[in-house]
Amino acid sequence: MASAPIKRSIYHITHVENLASIVGDAELVSDSTMIARGGPSASVGMSNIKLRRLTLPVTCHAGTTVGQYVPFYFCPRSVMLYVLHRGNHPNLEYRGGQVPLVHLEADLSSVVAWANRTGRRWAFSLSNAGAVYTVFCANLTQLDQVN
Repeated sequence: MASAPIKRSIYHITHVENLASIVGDAELVSDSTMIARGGPSASVGMSNIKLRRLTLPVTCHAGTTVGQYVPFYFCPRSVMLYVLHRGNHPNLEYRGGQVPLVHLEADLSSVVAWANRTGRRWAFSLSNAGAVYTVFCANLTQLDQVN
């Protein structure tokens, strides 16, 4: 008998002020879409990294960039969350701490099934998606390669 697949969660960090637009749109949107709309109500990432991601290619989907995908983390307590908690990184514009931040959690398999059903592209990186050297994959059998 085959064992049940392991449930893996993915996490998205946003500011509570962004919830109204997320609920209103009934979706999360990429940084490139958010920029085209005039920006989020409250941005919590590092703008220099977000700008770099607009040009970094997602190699498993030719012609797309990291900034065209909604960012998720595989761990509930990411390095970025720690940076936001400390609030002392020189490139961090947001300094409001963790209290107004919301962690959205989703089941990875369900999200991938939805993306495949609706014709949306998805990918994950084997390391930091904002690094120029990272490798991107679009096959869940490659998850064991994530660093």
